[in-house]
Parts: sequence; C-alpha cells; structure tokens
Amino acid sequence: MRTVLDDIHQLLWQQPKQNNGYEVISLDSHLSSEIFWLVLTTALTGLLWLPYIGNRFKELGPPPLHWFPQPDPPAQAAWAARTIRAHENAIENLIIFAPLVLCVEVTASNSQLTAVACAVYFYSRLAHYLIAMMGAPIPLRTLAFLTGVACQYTLVYELIT
Repeated sequence: MRTVLDDIHQLLWQQPKQNNGYEVISLDSHLSSEIFWLVLTTALTGLLWLPYIGNRFKELGPPPLHWFPQPDPPAQAAWAARTIRAHENAIENLIIFAPLVLCVEVTASNSQLTAVACAVYFYSRLAHYLIAMMGAPIPLRTLAFLTGVACQYTLVYELIT
C-alpha cells in the first residue's frame, strides 16, 4: 500500500513520466499530478457529507415525503455538528484551490513543487476533517487548515513568479 511519503518521494526524487508534455502520477495515468490531486480532493469533499447524513437518519429516521419539509433540528451528536462545519470549510477552500490548480495547468506552470503542494493539500484537508470529527484540540485542526492554506499560496507563488 502506497503512503503519502511514497508519493512525495516519487514526486521529488524520481524522474517524472511524460504524457503529451504533462507530468503524470504513474505510467497508466493521463492526468498531471496536480489534476490528479484536484480530482481526489474534489471527490473527498463530495463525500464528506455521508457521516453527517448517516447520523441524521439515526437521530431522525428517514425523512417524510412532504412538499415543503420543515427545517431539520440541529444535530444532537457533537461530532456530527463538527463534521458539518468541517465540510463547509472544505467547500470554501476548494473554491480557492481548484481555480489555482486549473491556472497552473493552463499556464503550464507544473513543477515538482506544485505537484507536492497539491498532494499535501489533499492530505491536509483529510486531516482537518478527521481532526474536527474527533473533536481534537483546536491547535491540531488549525495546523491542518494552515497547511492547506500554505499549499494554496505555494500555487499562487508558482503562478506569479
């Protein structure tokens, strides 16, 4: 099983494979590393609602079929309320991350640094969500968040220099 360290090692120290001029994550892939990690980050963000909805079904049961349903009461489980906020934060940050990655692609600013920044961004968002769900101390969640922000500004730096 590959780990994030394996990916970072491959991106930093091994000669990247080429496919139509784009750096790719593996021989079989047709995506650049940046787009690969953007797709994974987007998919992750699209799935972060599942634990919360599972909790809603547990607390409230299946929703009734009404034309105009009443608003749901707040989640009773503290972890579920935290996951809602973490998911919202992931969406807010994806709105910044995705255009930056697309700009890197369009301007052909791909580099080892941008590839690593995108990989680290994915894992920082995953860590942020899991730390929030567990209710770990705020400094850990803040560190995960700021790591993601640093990755975003790494992309900005690569674009403007």
